[in-house]
Amino acid sequence: MQILELAFSRTPERLAARAAHREILARLHAEGRLLAAGPWDDDSGALLVFPGDRAELDRLLAADPYYRTPGVEVVRVCTWRPVVGPAGDPG
Repeated sequence: MQILELAFSRTPERLAARAAHREILARLHAEGRLLAAGPWDDDSGALLVFPGDRAELDRLLAADPYYRTPGVEVVRVCTWRPVVGPAGDPG
């Protein structure tokens, strides 16, 4: 499972690209390729949770121009192994 953390600034380019990006996120979620995504309450960034491996995440990032839009910064990508929850190992 991959965790993606973003930081935002209030640039017109980012705000203009947001609607198309959210459509992509909705499609990925419907396909089971995105578990959850959303911005921080203060809109300073966002957290996204992807079920695949890093190679799959890299393909998704490359396919969505939002991640290269001025005002969007990829702060951190890390592999996460939940132990509780739908993807967790109960034993």
